[in-house]
Amino acid sequence: MFRRSFALIPHAHFRSVAVGVVTLVLLSGCQGGSTPPETSTTTATPASSASEAGTRTPPLTSSGPYKPADATGKAQNVPVPVMPALAKENTKEGLEAFIRYWYATYSYATETGDMAPWAKSTDTTTESGIAYSRAIEANYADGRWLLGGRITIPTVEVLWQDGSGSQVAKVQVLQEEIRYFRSDGSSRPEISEASNTAEAVKATFQNGFWQVIDNGLILG
Repeated sequence: MFRRSFALIPHAHFRSVAVGVVTLVLLSGCQGGSTPPETSTTTATPASSASEAGTRTPPLTSSGPYKPADATGKAQNVPVPVMPALAKENTKEGLEAFIRYWYATYSYATETGDMAPWAKSTDTTTESGIAYSRAIEANYADGRWLLGGRITIPTVEVLWQDGSGSQVAKVQVLQEEIRYFRSDGSSRPEISEASNTAEAVKATFQNGFWQVIDNGLILG
């Protein structure tokens, strides 16, 4: 299900999502993969034009100077993603904006260990939701932290179907290399290398909000 790169979660927890999605053509430049992601030398697809910027980068709020994680400790004052108004619309454009916001919340969780923004937009009772939660919890338990792992989304292709109870999108996901640290500052041996993958996201719109109900690698 979820693909995110965490060494403590066995590969068996992650599977391709949604019958009918796994056979879709991969996004340009992407490769299917496993979790943690394998080494990737694929060049990222160029980001969107300036005219699309409003739906490409969710607004952020921060309480002070941002300090990324390093060998001395975890990140501080990481900007919290803010859901744009467009992401609350039950439209193709609204779903794209929501998906970009949703990945931003998981990037934030990866960098901080704080899953609250992500959990509000995710069905955390599903197998994939549980796997994501456990991955974050395990890698931030007992004073541990991660360095890297930030996520960017160059491409989102919404496969909109009028009248459908759920909607699916194909997403190109770039993630930085992740290094793992113990509470005493020593580096753990695991390294999740930078990845460039194609994923599918399945979401439903209820009570005025989108919610992700499944997510995984597109294999084929």
